[in-house]
Amino acid sequence: MFKIVRKRLLAPQIYLMDVLAPRVARSAKPGQFLIVKMDEKGERIPLTICDYDAEKGTVTIVFQTLGSSTQQMAKYEEGDSFADFVGPLGQPSEMVHENLEELMKKKILFVAGGVGTAPVYPQVKWLHENGIAADVIIGTKTRDTLLFEEEMKAVAGNVYVATDDGSYGYKGLVTNLLKDLVQVQGKQYDLVVAIGPMIMMKFVSILTKELGIHTIVSLNPIMVDGTGMCGACRVTVGGTVKFACVDGPEFDGHLVNFDEAMRRQAMYKDAEGRKVLKAVEGDTHHAKGCECHENSEGGR
Repeated sequence: MFKIVRKRLLAPQIYLMDVLAPRVARSAKPGQFLIVKMDEKGERIPLTICDYDAEKGTVTIVFQTLGSSTQQMAKYEEGDSFADFVGPLGQPSEMVHENLEELMKKKILFVAGGVGTAPVYPQVKWLHENGIAADVIIGTKTRDTLLFEEEMKAVAGNVYVATDDGSYGYKGLVTNLLKDLVQVQGKQYDLVVAIGPMIMMKFVSILTKELGIHTIVSLNPIMVDGTGMCGACRVTVGGTVKFACVDGPEFDGHLVNFDEAMRRQAMYKDAEGRKVLKAVEGDTHHAKGCECHENSEGGR
């Protein structure tokens, strides 16, 4: 059992929890995710790791109550425990494997959208711990739903906030703010890392391709089972079939077929759509070596 040692309401329907999981905390790297199960019969919920403390043995998760499982999860309080807390899973951020001297030469910008701000934080924090100050754009609907602004300011170079309604910071989309930083303010970036809703990552990638900036995106939003068994996170990257949960979750944003991924995401929500996808995609429907299970509800 994995005990919840801290719980906070960050914004309406968005919760943070610190969970006691020493082995996960010691092994976690920026960009990875884990699987949470509330009880033996509970749904498998993949969540990107928001933070980790190897000394305290805690791992921080952030989730939004979108479906029945996460609504039930939100009822858990400090002192309650999860039945399973499995990880770290997936591939770490590519920056973790880069030569630090070469990485220090790069100007890096993160673009975080909504709850995607949570998995951006550990990457910016890791860079800060290694002497690198990345810039960050945080996009949100309104000031009331803004996450991690102060935490991000403590570890980032510059933090820019964009709100849809103009209630705080820049009024407008993160793509417009990014364009303003580069084309008006003269900022230069060698790498953009975008994490957030699929539609946001798509348009950030379109823009950065025009600007000639290498871009990484995290496809955590399309994961369901987290093992490649369900086929939910099947995506085409550079013409090759990949699975976000085992091959990612991070990929080259200029190579991801976002339109295909978003169509699949919509079809996967109902049983008939899943049957169609399985029939059309055949052996490539799920990750090689796994057998497709039909027991995931996708009801987070």
